This record gives sequence, C-alpha cells and structure tokens, in this order.
Amino acid sequence: MAASEGAARHRRIAREIESMIESGAFRAGERLPSTRTLARAKGASAATVAQAYESLAERGVITVRPRSGYFVASRRGAMRAAPIVAPGDDTRGKPPSAIQSPLAVSELAFDILARIRKRQVVPLGSAFPAPSHFPLARLARDLARSARRMDPWRTVEDLSPGSLELRQQIAKRYALLGMSVDPEEIVVTSGAMEALNLCLAAATKPGDVVALESPAFYASLQAAERLGLKVVQVATDAQEGVGLAALEAAIRKRRVKACWLMPNLQNPLGATMPEDKRRALVKLLAKYDVPLVEDDVYAELRFGGALPPAKAFDAKGLVMHCGSFSKSLAPGYRVGWCVPGRYRREVERAKLSTSIATSVPAQEGIAEFLRQGGYDRHLRQLRRAFATTQARMRAAIERAFPRGTRISSPEGGYFLWVELPPRCDAMKLHAQAMREGISVAPGPMFSASAAFTNALRINCGHPWDERTAAAVRLLGRLAR
Repeated sequence: MAASEGAARHRRIAREIESMIESGAFRAGERLPSTRTLARAKGASAATVAQAYESLAERGVITVRPRSGYFVASRRGAMRAAPIVAPGDDTRGKPPSAIQSPLAVSELAFDILARIRKRQVVPLGSAFPAPSHFPLARLARDLARSARRMDPWRTVEDLSPGSLELRQQIAKRYALLGMSVDPEEIVVTSGAMEALNLCLAAATKPGDVVALESPAFYASLQAAERLGLKVVQVATDAQEGVGLAALEAAIRKRRVKACWLMPNLQNPLGATMPEDKRRALVKLLAKYDVPLVEDDVYAELRFGGALPPAKAFDAKGLVMHCGSFSKSLAPGYRVGWCVPGRYRREVERAKLSTSIATSVPAQEGIAEFLRQGGYDRHLRQLRRAFATTQARMRAAIERAFPRGTRISSPEGGYFLWVELPPRCDAMKLHAQAMREGISVAPGPMFSASAAFTNALRINCGHPWDERTAAAVRLLGRLAR
C-alpha cells in the first residue's frame, strides 16, 4: 500500500471512530477496542489503527492509558497539546528540540500586554482577575493598622527572608495541605515572578537547557531568554498536565538542567495534575537529580480546594515551590514567596543582592489579614464567582464560535484555552478584536516557536455582564 493510501486510510478510520463517539455509541470514559480487534473489523493493519488512535489522542478526543488501552476522553472539550519542535524536526516519538535563546516571544508578549491595560477594553486577554473580587478595603485597613504599630527596626529585621509573622502564616497554609514547612525555609519575595526567577537562576547557568510545558506561561519563556537559557517545550495534556514520558525523553536526550512546571491549574491550559502523577513527576526528577521550579500561583483557586503541590512529595530538596497572594487575595501588593529547598542560600542571597527586601508594610498588612481570619471564606466566594463565570463563558463560546471549536475544562482558576478550527488565525483575530475594543491572548505568545496559531486564552476572572457577552458574540462572528 502506498504511503498516501495508508495515511488516507488511518484518517478515515479516525473519522469513523470520532463519529461513533459523537453519536454516543462510545461514551465518555469507555474503553475502545484494541488495535488488533479493530484492525480485524476494518480489514486494516494494526499499525494503521494505531495511527488513527494516536491522531485522535493528539486532538484530545481519546486518551491513552499505558498497559490499559485507549479510552474516550472523560470530559467534553478535553484537549491534548502538541509538542513544540524546532523546524524540520521529526516529532514521531522523539522529544522536542532545544530552541536557542534569545526567544522571540518577549516582543509579542510585551506588545499584546501593552494593548490590554486600558479600562475600556473588554479584558478577555488579561492575565489578571477583576480587582472587584478582592477585599481591598479591608486589606487597606489591615495595612494601615499594622503600619501604625510597626517597630521601625522591622525595616531592617525583615530583610530577606522576610517578615517572620508572614512566613508563619504561610507555614500554616502548608499545614492545611498536610505539609510540615518550617518558616525558616520560606523566602518572601516581591510577587511570585521574583520567586520564580530567583529559583530558576539559582538552579541554572547561561547555556543550560530548561524544560517547560507546551504551551507554556509566556513569562517562563521570557525568564529563560533573560537568563540565556535554551528551552525544550514538552507536550502537555489539557487535563492532566505535562507528559512524563516525553519529559523523561527530553531530560535524557537534551540534558535538561531544570524544569519550570505548573501542576495546579496550568497557565494557559488550566490542567491539574493528579496526585499520583505528581508523585511520579517528583520521583522522575529525583532519578535524574533535576530541580523543579514549581509555579503554584493558582493553587487556592481550584474549585474543590487546594491540592498538595509536587513539593509535598519532595524528599531531596529538589522542588522549589513558589506561590503568591496576587491572584487569590491582594493584587498589586506584590507579595509572593518560595520554599527553595536545597537552593535556599542562593535564593536568599540573590534576593538581597537585587531587590534587598519586599515591601514591609505590604507583608505586615497581609499577615494581619491572615491572622484575623476570613481568608478561607474569601476564597470560597472567589471560587464560586470564577466557577459561575467559567460556566457562562463556556456556554457563550459554544454558541458563538465556529463549529469544531474545542474548549478546555479546568478544575478552577479563571482561564479557558480555546482551540479554533485550523483555518482560523489567532493573531489576525487578536488584531481584529483589538480594533473592536476586545482583547484576547493568542496562542503564539505561549510558544517559543510561534505555535498554537489557532488557539486563544480567554480570561473568565471578571464578573459576567452584557458587555462581556456581546464581546464573545462578536469574537465568534470574527472567527467565523
């Protein structure tokens, strides 16, 4: 059989399977026939059927469970992101190539972010939730109260690693997750971005290779660029996070020196890695002695409550856990932290030699809020608000966008990853939308090689209103 005939045949089989799934013949979570069984039924080779299954798995229609077989994706709209590779690379079973820095993503990201700051723009491309969701008035009172009674010597005593009171409060949050973290292990930073950058710098040197997700949070690409690192992006599932087999292949082939991953509510996909997979991730990294920069800024926004991070399974100090109050409590205060494990000394010294200290009044204000109670009540309200908007946004996109559009199904947070039909150009749609006063975050800004050209990240962190609904309808018309 000619290669073109074989390709046509596996595509036809894939279409037939997908049609049966859409009709309900195969239900969500149901096991599909083995490749050998389906090959006999279709009069095709097992290799052709395997190709058909693999193409459906790449698109998120089905999932693969090692040693168990193929299953219908358990949730509508689940997607599997393709790996990023350098031009000309063969992606079949191989890890993606390292992409030399400098990367091109910074200019694109800066350009897009500069355009979405205006209040009159509908902020579907924003990285931030609405300020109205946060108890800013009470925080201001707590900050003023703590500032009035603050001992002036605190401005000296609270240099890196930061306010002891705040570190004690953060340690209590870890305790709620079943983790024992000594306040002395915590370094307070000026937002999570500083924590993440300090940790990545502590674990690498210029020219090293760092593994990121695909698609990746654009700031991780910018950090790699700034530090002179090479990047390998690893295929990431829209439900369960980075692929561990692909990650191990990249570590072995590309000599990866560090990873920057988001096991909780990954930005932009919204994936949440199951607990057993987190254990396996930490075990894998320990095997190769590769440190992990764990970006966990959205942990408290999971609708069912926070899950233990990968750090909970770390016995070697390899995981550098980074968090922040910016997304869950105090936007604009720029207070984050990290638990850098074996790299604590390097991170503390780097903090002192760069920004010296995080704003002492801001630290004390947040510590006062946490000490007085009410944080968990606020989080429950915030999660409900995000869950309501997410559901409305999904329904609106399903009604307005072109047929064939797929939408992620995150367990929390305020982002949706929207994959448009292949003919759609996310960059053109972004430009058209901006002319109409609507921002979106196009897929290429989450890739070191301008991939995901037909994808968007949509913000669900603002209260739902007619203005937002009208913007989604207009986006759908533009996409069509």
